[in-house]
Amino acid sequence: MAKQKGKAGYMISAVAEKYGIHPQTLRMYEREGLIKPSRSEGNTRLYTDEDLERLEVVLELTRELGVNLAGVEIILNMREKMAAMQKQIEQFVASLNVELARSLHAEPPEPKHSLVPVARPVSVSPLTASETALPRRRGRSAKA
Repeated sequence: MAKQKGKAGYMISAVAEKYGIHPQTLRMYEREGLIKPSRSEGNTRLYTDEDLERLEVVLELTRELGVNLAGVEIILNMREKMAAMQKQIEQFVASLNVELARSLHAEPPEPKHSLVPVARPVSVSPLTASETALPRRRGRSAKA
């Protein structure tokens, strides 16, 4: 997860004070890979708003739900995977909607391979009056 340069960030002391935790706790969370603050040119940790949101989730899981750090890591990884899957589903649904709209506005495609042979209409020229008359029977008279 690359951080954008020039994005506003909070120093570790401000974050620790805001959330009522020791700066060493923040350093431990970083060592465990739970949060990933960016660094300034002087190597000072800078926490973005996204980092703070993630920290709030970590604190909620540990403080309110009693989850240990290994569990927090698993939960955070699962949340990231679920978000990625949700994005894929949304892209899939959007592409289906595009295809559906395209197919509604176009003629239905002919099947390339059919399990049942499909008879195609044959063009027939119009018949003349003599061709439409019934043929006469030979060998029999009308009086029988």
